[in-house]
Amino acid sequence: MIRHISRLRLTAFRNYASAALDLDERHVVLTGPNGSGKTNLLEAISVLSPGRGLRGASFETLQAHGSDLPWAVAATVETDAGPADIGTGALSDGGRRVRINGANARSIEAMSDYLRVLWLTPAMDGLFSGPAGERRRFLDRLVTTLIPAHSSAVSDFDKAMRQRNRLLEEDGDRHWLSAIEAQMAELGAAIHLNRTDSLVHLQALIEESLEGGSFPAARLALTPLFEAEAEPHTSAALEGLLAQRWHDARGLDRAAGRTTSGPHRVDLDVVHAQKQMPAALGSTGEQKALLIGLILAHARLVRLRTGIVPFLLLDEIAAHLDPDRRRALFEALDGLETQCFLTGTDPVLFEALEDRAQRISVRDGRLARE
Repeated sequence: MIRHISRLRLTAFRNYASAALDLDERHVVLTGPNGSGKTNLLEAISVLSPGRGLRGASFETLQAHGSDLPWAVAATVETDAGPADIGTGALSDGGRRVRINGANARSIEAMSDYLRVLWLTPAMDGLFSGPAGERRRFLDRLVTTLIPAHSSAVSDFDKAMRQRNRLLEEDGDRHWLSAIEAQMAELGAAIHLNRTDSLVHLQALIEESLEGGSFPAARLALTPLFEAEAEPHTSAALEGLLAQRWHDARGLDRAAGRTTSGPHRVDLDVVHAQKQMPAALGSTGEQKALLIGLILAHARLVRLRTGIVPFLLLDEIAAHLDPDRRRALFEALDGLETQCFLTGTDPVLFEALEDRAQRISVRDGRLARE
């Protein structure tokens, strides 16, 4: 059975005062003018996963203007074991809570027992030629769909690093600084090993279908964690090396006003496999197709490794694809056997889906079936 969202409910979320959708297992096509709320609906689904959703927005900004109600998103997910009710919503301290089947969840990551989510948005079109930080965030989203705790590790590492930077600036207590560096080392080692392990498996899957796909394949690698030095292969050894590096670099980092080395400085190197060309040098269309191929491959990997096929949120995905590529994309989505949510301004772009999709019109935060 295809795992799918059968009911979606929004309260005071972005431009939706309230909204409800009852859905079957087919893909969902959302059409309407720019600014009507199509991307907001995708964002609502994306926050049913660890992290801050497809915009990376702070939770306070999700609140609908003028509403006295806190924002909330709830979904019923049909699984092999039956329906599961998943919900998340605002807390007064700016965070959020998660409820599963009517009870408070033990953690944010508990949602991943029922659904995983991947997305592509127009903001990602320049991913390969843009700043390294965007590629790291993209990679960490992929890793999180495989290892849900990865998102929290990245967030906790960033918090600890900010503490270290502040202690260095204030010439704080050395013992406290060592404790912070030990915490960073434990988190940093987990982050780096999660990334490398995920890329190994993703690259192996891509290699298996290098010649048969409708979209170009990527060759993926992380830039070195340390310059001119071999990386340890065990977590304990990597933790020790990271802690020592940060201890030795205190003077340098104090002068720089930041932590100059670590997993937060690593970049994702992407090459167009068929052309043996850096992805950043490809045309806009080539980069878009490469990114689509990468997301499709990763969705297959998540299914193989976790048994859960991720929901795909594809914002304005069809607008810059020719008819043959659109048809190939829709066939690939069918092959994943999952529910995909697609947006666009023109319903004509989705005609090739025929009756394999349910169509929803979006107008000023209101939803209607077409």
